Amino acid sequence: MQGVFPTTTGAAFQARPGRPAVVARTIAELTGPTRGVVELPVRLMWGSERTFDLGDPDDLLWMYENVLRETTRIDDLRTLINGRTLRRVWRRLNLPRGVRLAWESRHRGLRTA
Repeated sequence: MQGVFPTTTGAAFQARPGRPAVVARTIAELTGPTRGVVELPVRLMWGSERTFDLGDPDDLLWMYENVLRETTRIDDLRTLINGRTLRRVWRRLNLPRGVRLAWESRHRGLRTA
């Protein structure tokens, strides 16, 4: 599966039990919006409040956390996450350990972002 990276033991990092973390090959391919209001699809956010104002720092973090944790599609990352913004907010994101490890293993620069 593209975007799912195995650990040294051969098992993929887990976003949650039974769901491998999905990671973009490059940060540059993440060309999502940087402003405005974004509505996540139901597959990424099940609640009725699925819209996020990217100008609101809390909304931005909450949206990124949900996308990074819930996606099973590399295209979600490409269209919803912005690479520059991801680097800027990386340390403030509340992510499952498996998601953080998967991204930092693939993109070592995030460890020091």
